Amino acid sequence: MHYRFWGLLDSCLAAKDDSYEAWTATYQWENLYGYDYLYAGPLFMHQFSHAWIDFRGIRDRFMREKRCDYFENSRRAIEVQREYARRNPLRFAGYDENCWGLTACDGPSNLLPELANERRRLFGYAARGVPYGPDDGTLSGWAALASLPLAPEIALCAACNMLQRYPEMLTALRYTSSFNPTLANADSSAWVSAGHFGLDQGIVVLMIENHRTQLIWRLMRDCSYVHSGLRRAGFRGGWL
Repeated sequence: MHYRFWGLLDSCLAAKDDSYEAWTATYQWENLYGYDYLYAGPLFMHQFSHAWIDFRGIRDRFMREKRCDYFENSRRAIEVQREYARRNPLRFAGYDENCWGLTACDGPSNLLPELANERRRLFGYAARGVPYGPDDGTLSGWAALASLPLAPEIALCAACNMLQRYPEMLTALRYTSSFNPTLANADSSAWVSAGHFGLDQGIVVLMIENHRTQLIWRLMRDCSYVHSGLRRAGFRGGWL
């Protein structure tokens, strides 16, 4: 489900009834690597709304027509990420089906003194995505755990694999914003971002709890404003 959905849902409470459908008319439905899904390149766009709302089985008009829901859509987006990393079209170090996580994050930049002579373009802070980019070999380890309730086995496997291979991505018991195995140091450890961002840590905590107990989902199901906004946006079925 797209990251901007939350603000849009709030606006639905005061907007005309057709405003949400006007928004969904801009959607880009694609088939990538054999998966039909609502395209968004960076993984965070398929995660953050799910931190708050249980989209299993509830559908707006767009998803009813596609015979899908936003939960399944985000699960497919994770599969697209895995397949992109497995194919690794740009031949970056480390990428495979258990090492992925292209999303919005801090990253290496050609403006950094130690990387000033790097010949490939480095994007700094950017919304990295698949399969159209941008991609400079930078991955976010936290993105796997932020996928936990959507695809538990896949997410746990990736999180454990990446941490075992690149333990430097976790400092002071917190995920760094990103790591880049292609830009390895002299000791063969990956380049890691100096940043620890609350947004990254927060989505991990929320998604772990939704996977464990569904606590946030259950609390939000009891919120009348969430019910009103979803129904006005045309959502039906499931717990609604």
